[in-house]
Amino acid sequence: MKTLIVYFSYTAGNTKRIAERVQASVGGDIARLEPVTPYKGSYDDVVHQGQEEVECGYKPALKSLGVNVKDYDRIIVGSPTWWYKMAPAALTFLSENDFTGKTVVPFMTNAGWPGTVLKDMTAVAEKNGAKVEHGHEFRFSSDSKHFDRMVTPEKELEQWINTLK
Repeated sequence: MKTLIVYFSYTAGNTKRIAERVQASVGGDIARLEPVTPYKGSYDDVVHQGQEEVECGYKPALKSLGVNVKDYDRIIVGSPTWWYKMAPAALTFLSENDFTGKTVVPFMTNAGWPGTVLKDMTAVAEKNGAKVEHGHEFRFSSDSKHFDRMVTPEKELEQWINTLK
Protein backbone atom coordinates (compact mmCIF):
# COMPACT_ATOMS: atom_id res chain seq x y z
CA MET A 1 0.00 0.00 0.00
CA LYS A 2 1.51 3.31 -1.10
CA THR A 3 1.19 5.89 1.70
CA LEU A 4 1.26 9.68 1.71
CA ILE A 5 1.38 11.64 4.96
CA VAL A 6 0.23 15.26 4.71
CA TYR A 7 -0.01 17.72 7.56
CA PHE A 8 -0.44 21.35 8.46
CA SER A 9 1.52 22.61 11.45
CA TYR A 10 2.03 26.18 12.55
CA THR A 11 3.08 27.13 16.07
CA ALA A 12 4.80 24.49 18.19
CA GLY A 13 5.09 21.98 15.34
CA ASN A 14 3.16 19.30 17.22
CA THR A 15 1.26 18.05 14.17
CA LYS A 16 4.54 17.93 12.22
CA ARG A 17 6.14 15.86 15.00
CA ILE A 18 3.33 13.30 14.89
CA ALA A 19 3.49 13.15 11.08
CA GLU A 20 7.25 12.57 11.19
CA ARG A 21 6.86 9.82 13.80
CA VAL A 22 4.31 8.11 11.56
CA GLN A 23 6.62 8.32 8.56
CA ALA A 24 9.59 6.97 10.55
CA SER A 25 7.56 3.91 11.60
CA VAL A 26 5.25 3.31 8.66
CA GLY A 27 7.23 4.72 5.75
CA GLY A 28 5.70 6.53 2.82
CA ASP A 29 6.09 10.04 1.51
CA ILE A 30 5.47 13.15 3.59
CA ALA A 31 4.33 16.62 2.53
CA ARG A 32 3.48 19.79 4.41
CA LEU A 33 0.30 21.71 3.60
CA GLU A 34 1.40 25.29 2.99
CA PRO A 35 -0.94 28.15 2.11
CA VAL A 36 0.17 30.19 -0.90
CA THR A 37 -0.14 33.27 1.29
CA PRO A 38 1.71 32.45 4.52
CA TYR A 39 0.51 33.50 7.93
CA LYS A 40 2.36 36.60 9.13
CA GLY A 41 2.71 38.65 12.26
CA SER A 42 2.73 37.75 15.91
CA TYR A 43 1.21 34.61 17.36
CA ASP A 44 -1.81 36.69 18.43
CA ASP A 45 -2.18 38.06 14.88
CA VAL A 46 -2.23 34.53 13.45
CA VAL A 47 -4.68 33.35 16.11
CA HIS A 48 -7.04 36.20 15.21
CA GLN A 49 -6.71 35.53 11.47
CA GLY A 50 -7.20 31.80 12.04
CA GLN A 51 -10.37 32.41 14.03
CA GLU A 52 -11.82 34.55 11.24
CA GLU A 53 -10.91 31.96 8.61
CA VAL A 54 -12.40 29.06 10.56
CA GLU A 55 -15.61 30.93 11.35
CA CYS A 56 -16.27 31.70 7.67
CA GLY A 57 -15.14 28.29 6.31
CA TYR A 58 -12.24 29.85 4.40
CA LYS A 59 -10.21 27.50 2.21
CA PRO A 60 -6.81 29.02 1.38
CA ALA A 61 -5.04 28.18 -1.87
CA LEU A 62 -2.23 25.74 -1.17
CA LYS A 63 1.25 25.43 -2.62
CA SER A 64 1.89 22.27 -4.61
CA LEU A 65 2.65 19.23 -2.48
CA GLY A 66 5.23 18.09 -5.00
CA VAL A 67 3.43 14.75 -5.30
CA ASN A 68 0.22 13.55 -6.95
CA VAL A 69 -2.40 12.38 -4.45
CA LYS A 70 -3.80 10.06 -7.15
CA ASP A 71 -0.62 7.96 -6.89
CA TYR A 72 -1.37 6.86 -3.31
CA ASP A 73 -3.67 4.25 -1.78
CA ARG A 74 -3.64 5.67 1.74
CA ILE A 75 -3.42 9.30 2.79
CA ILE A 76 -2.73 10.11 6.44
CA VAL A 77 -3.85 13.69 7.12
CA GLY A 78 -2.86 15.71 10.18
CA SER A 79 -4.33 18.98 11.39
CA PRO A 80 -4.11 21.05 14.54
CA THR A 81 -7.31 22.25 16.15
CA TRP A 82 -8.08 25.87 15.32
CA TRP A 83 -11.11 27.23 17.15
CA TYR A 84 -12.54 23.72 17.61
CA LYS A 85 -12.24 22.96 13.87
CA MET A 86 -9.58 21.66 11.51
CA ALA A 87 -7.08 24.21 10.23
CA PRO A 88 -8.17 25.91 6.98
CA ALA A 89 -5.26 24.35 5.04
CA ALA A 90 -6.47 20.85 5.98
CA LEU A 91 -10.01 21.81 4.97
CA THR A 92 -8.72 22.89 1.55
CA PHE A 93 -6.79 19.65 1.07
CA LEU A 94 -9.66 17.38 2.09
CA SER A 95 -12.23 19.39 0.10
CA GLU A 96 -10.30 19.64 -3.14
CA ASN A 97 -9.12 16.07 -3.67
CA ASP A 98 -10.95 13.02 -4.98
CA PHE A 99 -10.34 10.16 -2.56
CA THR A 100 -12.44 7.56 -4.39
CA GLY A 101 -10.89 4.15 -3.78
CA LYS A 102 -8.49 5.53 -1.19
CA THR A 103 -8.20 5.22 2.56
CA VAL A 104 -7.84 8.43 4.56
CA VAL A 105 -6.51 8.31 8.12
CA PRO A 106 -7.12 11.61 9.93
CA PHE A 107 -5.30 12.70 13.04
CA MET A 108 -5.47 15.91 14.97
CA THR A 109 -3.57 17.72 17.69
CA ASN A 110 -5.04 19.99 20.34
CA ALA A 111 -4.34 21.60 23.69
CA GLY A 112 -7.34 20.09 25.42
CA TRP A 113 -10.17 21.35 23.25
CA PRO A 114 -10.65 18.86 20.40
CA GLY A 115 -13.88 20.35 19.11
CA THR A 116 -15.28 18.54 16.07
CA VAL A 117 -12.04 18.16 14.15
CA LEU A 118 -12.03 14.38 13.63
CA LYS A 119 -15.75 14.32 12.88
CA ASP A 120 -15.35 17.13 10.34
CA MET A 121 -12.24 15.64 8.72
CA THR A 122 -14.05 12.31 8.39
CA ALA A 123 -17.17 13.89 6.88
CA VAL A 124 -15.25 15.91 4.27
CA ALA A 125 -13.03 12.96 3.29
CA GLU A 126 -16.02 10.60 3.00
CA LYS A 127 -17.91 13.18 0.93
CA ASN A 128 -15.00 13.05 -1.50
CA GLY A 129 -15.05 9.25 -1.75
CA ALA A 130 -12.65 8.15 1.01
CA LYS A 131 -12.89 5.15 3.25
CA VAL A 132 -11.86 6.66 6.61
CA GLU A 133 -10.05 4.57 9.22
CA HIS A 134 -8.16 4.91 12.50
CA GLY A 135 -8.77 8.61 13.18
CA HIS A 136 -6.99 9.74 16.32
CA GLU A 137 -6.60 12.72 18.64
CA PHE A 138 -3.31 13.74 20.25
CA ARG A 139 -3.41 16.17 23.12
CA PHE A 140 -0.62 18.56 24.03
CA SER A 141 -0.15 20.93 26.96
CA SER A 142 -2.24 24.10 27.08
CA ASP A 143 0.48 25.83 29.12
CA SER A 144 2.00 28.49 26.84
CA LYS A 145 5.47 27.63 28.13
CA HIS A 146 5.07 23.95 27.26
CA PHE A 147 2.93 23.83 24.08
CA ASP A 148 5.21 21.12 22.73
CA ARG A 149 4.68 18.70 25.65
CA MET A 150 2.46 15.80 24.63
CA VAL A 151 -0.18 14.92 27.23
CA THR A 152 -1.41 11.86 25.34
CA PRO A 153 0.61 8.91 26.65
CA GLU A 154 3.51 7.87 24.43
CA LYS A 155 2.21 4.29 24.53
CA GLU A 156 -1.08 5.46 22.97
CA LEU A 157 0.81 7.10 20.10
CA GLU A 158 2.83 3.92 19.56
CA GLN A 159 -0.32 1.76 19.60
CA TRP A 160 -2.00 4.01 17.04
CA ILE A 161 1.05 3.93 14.78
CA ASN A 162 1.05 0.12 15.03
CA THR A 163 -2.51 0.05 13.64
CA LEU A 164 -1.12 1.76 10.54
CA LYS A 165 1.62 -0.80 9.83
